[in-house]
Amino acid sequence: VQLQASGGGLVQAGGSLRLSCAASSSGRTFSDYTLAWFRQALGKEREFVAVIRSTGGRTYYADSVKGRFTISRDNAKNSVYLQMSGLKPEDTGVYYCAAGGGLILSSLRYAEQYTYWGQGTQVTVSS
Repeated sequence: VQLQASGGGLVQAGGSLRLSCAASSSGRTFSDYTLAWFRQALGKEREFVAVIRSTGGRTYYADSVKGRFTISRDNAKNSVYLQMSGLKPEDTGVYYCAAGGGLILSSLRYAEQYTYWGQGTQVTVSS
């Protein structure tokens, strides 16, 4: 699976952005993948942002973005999205989409559990 993230940019605090990640799928059906967004600020480790499961589409979020970000997927378009609102300067970073198969609930927030990664898209929030 090849993932291509897009939609990043520069936005003022309080603004909104919608990230998209399109997948070219081979082998496993796209709908079988758990899909997630991670982010990495300059000088910091990559951190979990949000995930949407393959079965049932249940979503989970990092506490820092809960209530402000929404992850969704469109299996017909082989795509996953991250709608971000109420952006804060601390949301600045490179955002990566990721896909993995067969993940259990306790592993969803760990980057090493995901097999496929997009190239990242920069989000910068100015104060």
